[in-house]
Amino acid sequence: MRRSVQFQSPEQAGAVGEAGARGGSARQQEMLRTEFGFELPRGYVDESGTVHRTGVMRLATARDELVPLRDDRVRENSAYLSVVLISRVVTRIGTVEDIHPGVIEDLFASDLAFLQDFYRRINAEGHTRAAVTCPSCDEEFAVNLAGGRLGES
Repeated sequence: MRRSVQFQSPEQAGAVGEAGARGGSARQQEMLRTEFGFELPRGYVDESGTVHRTGVMRLATARDELVPLRDDRVRENSAYLSVVLISRVVTRIGTVEDIHPGVIEDLFASDLAFLQDFYRRINAEGHTRAAVTCPSCDEEFAVNLAGGRLGES
């Protein structure tokens, strides 16, 4: 499910309505971002030993959060919920596009924790920025978790 959705704020809708009434055709639209790139801290190692670090996660739908609750593995072990949920919203890791719970199970624990936090950030908070403090100088700044190499902000 890859899609971008155009939406208008109430202010824009009012302005468009007024412009239309005046005969204007200018429409200001914003694109709702539904897919977010990421870079795993360690990377997924496939069967051939290739390490895949970059990937894409899409926004979750209500169905993505409900369907795993019917999964027998989740019913037996509630901790498995995050594995099934993450496998539904990650669309690609490196060249691997068939993302299923088995792929997520094979991630290093630090990569799974990264994806769980990334999921929370893009779905609950609506952004991929994190506030951090430099351990050397105690300077506070924000980093974008969606990409870049380790150490870059």
